[in-house]
Amino acid sequence: MDLSNCENGGVHEVKVVVSKEVKLVRIIWVDASGQHRCRVIPSTRFNDVVKKNGIGLSVVCMARSSHTDVPIGKNLTGAGEIRLLPDLSTKRTVPWMEQEEMVMGDMYIKPGEAWEYCPREALRRVFTVLKNEFDLEMKAGFEIEFLLLKKAVKDGKEDWVPFDSSLYCSTSSYDAAAPFLHDVVDSLNSLNITVEQLHAEAGKGQFEFALGYTTCLTAADDLVYTREVIKAVARKHGLLATFIPKYAMDDVGSGCHVHISLWQNGKNVLMATDKSSKHGMSTIGEEFMAGVLYHIPSILPFIAPLPNSYDRIQPNTFSGAYHCWGKDNREVPIRTASSPGIGVTLVSNFEVKSFDGCANPYLGLAAILCAGLDGLRYHLQLPQPIDTNPSYMGLKFQRLPQSLSEALEHLEKNNTFTDLIGERLLAAIKEIRKAEVKYYSKHQDAYKQLIQHY
Repeated sequence: MDLSNCENGGVHEVKVVVSKEVKLVRIIWVDASGQHRCRVIPSTRFNDVVKKNGIGLSVVCMARSSHTDVPIGKNLTGAGEIRLLPDLSTKRTVPWMEQEEMVMGDMYIKPGEAWEYCPREALRRVFTVLKNEFDLEMKAGFEIEFLLLKKAVKDGKEDWVPFDSSLYCSTSSYDAAAPFLHDVVDSLNSLNITVEQLHAEAGKGQFEFALGYTTCLTAADDLVYTREVIKAVARKHGLLATFIPKYAMDDVGSGCHVHISLWQNGKNVLMATDKSSKHGMSTIGEEFMAGVLYHIPSILPFIAPLPNSYDRIQPNTFSGAYHCWGKDNREVPIRTASSPGIGVTLVSNFEVKSFDGCANPYLGLAAILCAGLDGLRYHLQLPQPIDTNPSYMGLKFQRLPQSLSEALEHLEKNNTFTDLIGERLLAAIKEIRKAEVKYYSKHQDAYKQLIQHY
């Protein structure tokens, strides 16, 4: 007890707070395959040198696939180096290791000159075009689904199995995982990341966190930090959390649905100003969403980047397997939704359900932005919404691409993304996706190893 704060003859116990000195700083980037990577710097060197000058990084950092660190393609090889500079506005204390900090990194050829392959810069670039051309800002909020696994002996061998076998929104599942879930919420709160709700999902050992919406670059950063928190806290509890889209072929998959809205001068302008609108959206909102709907087959290689992603996108699984949209219809890939309190006839945001937990969020949001911009530029119109399960309607609706190779065929024919994403970055993404197709076609069970990567 500290007795130094004695007043008027009384003894008051004062809690002594011991500050923990920061020893190390992690600079994080997300590669083209969606994997999180980091360099760790002693804090003294970070403050004296790295904060201003960054660190050297081989250009192969954006040429790696989910299955190997051997660089893919001919343009990004062992020859060449960039600078990874910390974005100090994103620096946070690591909640599960308080003597460390973490910060998102931007890729530069040299300080002041962004590298054309940098995913965060690609998102900034498209965001700026939307702002300059239409005076609009895109905001995003993610729903993060994941599987929680525990170790068990299976067929005489130690293996990872689902944490439980409870059902959707099961109270018993929540109670069983509550110590882990509480630690995740506390960690996210410490990072100023808004958690709107959480619950047990429909899969065995599956849970979901819904995050608050914010500007798209911050939303992508928040998603990266949330993934880091979930996996790290799971490890502390002797568990393993994985975001892979389809862990068990006989169970539901995990997505990372993203909710999109458009803002101008602090006001949501995706929403109609009155109830007379055809679909509850403004003209701007309809055209932007029409662009996303039109281009979604080509967006898939950005937001569903692995062959395993397409095992999730199946009819009758709430994943949106058909090329259509609907209002509050969870069987379509693009669903319009209303925020609480605005009335069911108005639309405040739309959800893209094809986004999954292996996607690089910066590239995924940049692709959605590109498609929306195309809708605005060419005044694209929405078809009629679908208010039933499209699989019940026979051959009326076209399936979305059923494989990564099919999605890549759509992207190859589409020039919408070239100028805004960047020709070289786009070429690297395509090469990596093709390498994924080739590898997993020969190693069909290899996706099971991805629980350690995602």
